[in-house]
Amino acid sequence: MTEHANLDVLRRVAETIESRKGGDPDQSYVARLFHKGTDTVLKKVGEEAVEAVMAGKDHATAPSEATRKALVGEMADLWFHSLVAMSHLGIGPDDVVGELARREGLSGLVEFASRPGNAGR
Repeated sequence: MTEHANLDVLRRVAETIESRKGGDPDQSYVARLFHKGTDTVLKKVGEEAVEAVMAGKDHATAPSEATRKALVGEMADLWFHSLVAMSHLGIGPDDVVGELARREGLSGLVEFASRPGNAGR
């Protein structure tokens, strides 16, 4: 898949998430998350992040096709729930891709130090 095709997938998923915002919470998982509010949406991102970390540790410790598949699945869950949170908070994939593009080519340490409150850390 090309770079643009991959971004198109993120955009399509984000559009689907956006379309479910006002949906019936009994008929749509995404609508249910939106209905439950910000705390639930953000807690779900945290939960998925922990599951991704655990799957990453499993794959690092005992690499196999099964642990790789589990890690990819957990990362997909994390990305999906991050897209839900982004939609809930009024940003989209293009906002995040734009920020990544801005940072491209910068040293991670230089970029981090340039953020307010991080000088000298």
